[in-house]
Amino acid sequence: MHSSRITVALLFGGPSAEHDISIRSLKGVLSNLNVDRYHPIAIHIDREGSWWLMNASDIADNGAIREEKGERKRVVLVPQGRALHVLDHSEGPIPIDVVFPILHGPYGEDGTVQGVLRAAGCPFVGSGVLGSAVGMDKDVMKRLLRDAGIRVSPFKTLRRYEDIPSFEQMVALFGHPLYVKPANMGSSIGVSRVTHSADYDAAVQHAFSFDSKVIIEQAIQGREIECAVLDGRPPRASIPGEIVLAPHSTYSYDAKYVLDDAVRLEVPAQLDRSIQESIQELAIRTFQLLECRGFARIDFFLDSKYQLVVNEINTIPGFTPISMFPKMWKVSGISYEALIDELIEFALDSSRY
Repeated sequence: MHSSRITVALLFGGPSAEHDISIRSLKGVLSNLNVDRYHPIAIHIDREGSWWLMNASDIADNGAIREEKGERKRVVLVPQGRALHVLDHSEGPIPIDVVFPILHGPYGEDGTVQGVLRAAGCPFVGSGVLGSAVGMDKDVMKRLLRDAGIRVSPFKTLRRYEDIPSFEQMVALFGHPLYVKPANMGSSIGVSRVTHSADYDAAVQHAFSFDSKVIIEQAIQGREIECAVLDGRPPRASIPGEIVLAPHSTYSYDAKYVLDDAVRLEVPAQLDRSIQESIQELAIRTFQLLECRGFARIDFFLDSKYQLVVNEINTIPGFTPISMFPKMWKVSGISYEALIDELIEFALDSSRY
């Protein structure tokens, strides 16, 4: 029996290019979930968008998933039902108390699934529709921050139907190198660092293969600092960490998840107390300005003049064993298990308002 435990539906996978990273995050959460307090239900959203009830044993440590869908049970979420319904009718609805979306990128982090959960009346961890959508769209995010007087890297937005400015025009605006990236994507997927005109057109088309909107950014020279925010009326910020790249490396998808020696995570970051406090204050201000809720990770550049530039916000930051979000909270005094407790408790509490 698990009637005394809180039933948590863990959504993972999804149709986005960050599907595999989501699976790694799920493994991290499952490994640190207090099963005496919670009854976890793992729901795999496959690359086509179908939802499948799964056992934790179906997911290997390396993130591989058993693909025999015939042995799994397909489920749907019924609006206003707060229950998962199994489609083969072999069992009745599965009541759930709260949903934890462990989804990265479009569909899971852009407000889409949050709208589904809101319509179904399900409390859920993390930002709502507005905060999720704004945080995912780098163009909208940058415009809101810029208009509020928060420094962001200079950028230009391109849409698929528009004429593409030349490399020379962009260099005249921003210098080089340039960064070309999809507006709605994370984990450095679709991002290119462009130093030569010969690579420019391919970089733009590569970014457009992931999104109908692309941004071209000025490169910011500086230290890459990250700070985690945890909600709680008021929200609070963690001790910051730093991404330290090996010489001639960039913080790419491979550097994050494939290569062993391309990047080093320093937690805590070596910073003067005043700089650390400025980062924490700006992280909270960014979180609130973008209408976020629950938790987020804010990424900064700290330039040579000790000025802070907000690079982006992640409204569902990674929960893999190497992810910065749980690492920063650990050095701030909150264990991985306690962090999950806080996120779920806040989701249940905020659903009353």
